[in-house]
Amino acid sequence: MDPALFAGFLVFALVSSITPGPNNLMMMASGVNYGVKRSIPHMAGVCLGFGAMTFAVGIGLAGVFRTAPWLYVVLRWGAAAYILYLAYKMATAKGVGTAVTSGRPMHFLAAVAFQWVNPKAWVMALGAITTYAKPEHLTRDVVMIAVTYVLINIPCSLAWTASGVGIKRFLKRGGTLRLFNGAMAVLLVLSLYPLVTEPLGPPKRPPPGVIIGAPRATG
Repeated sequence: MDPALFAGFLVFALVSSITPGPNNLMMMASGVNYGVKRSIPHMAGVCLGFGAMTFAVGIGLAGVFRTAPWLYVVLRWGAAAYILYLAYKMATAKGVGTAVTSGRPMHFLAAVAFQWVNPKAWVMALGAITTYAKPEHLTRDVVMIAVTYVLINIPCSLAWTASGVGIKRFLKRGGTLRLFNGAMAVLLVLSLYPLVTEPLGPPKRPPPGVIIGAPRATG
């Protein structure tokens, strides 16, 4: 990957990783409930799980979706239904984010598995691979993209989890807890915006010779 293209990818990766999405909102809820130390397995599962998913998408799954685009549609709307379910459970929870974290921190493997039903993760992975990975150096570029995502997601995940710890002292009263849960549920629903606005089908690589800038943020 040439320096100019890699710089564009860095901007895309940073903006898409730090902006609100299901992973970040759930890690903030985990920070509120359990603190940073107990949320480390959750953060590690997000960072490493998304890196592994990006690698898998780049090496083989993108081709599967191009061959059978209906699988992509099923995945997208199945993921949307699951996120809406999480939002409902969060909005009706009695405590802060308890519906999302199930009364205990999300463990490593659960966080890894969640990446495969996270619509924002799919938009990020497919968008990065189809825009920034060159066919003639596909494996090298895919590895570079996946590793870069992991390195960028570490501080982003820590920042969101720590923000949950920071606001915890403001959530002592029952009314405030309900408002927080409701706000988090709304944000989870809004995190589906990229899913409903992107074309129904895997992103297509731009034709040769087109100058690519940094894609818009995925929200």
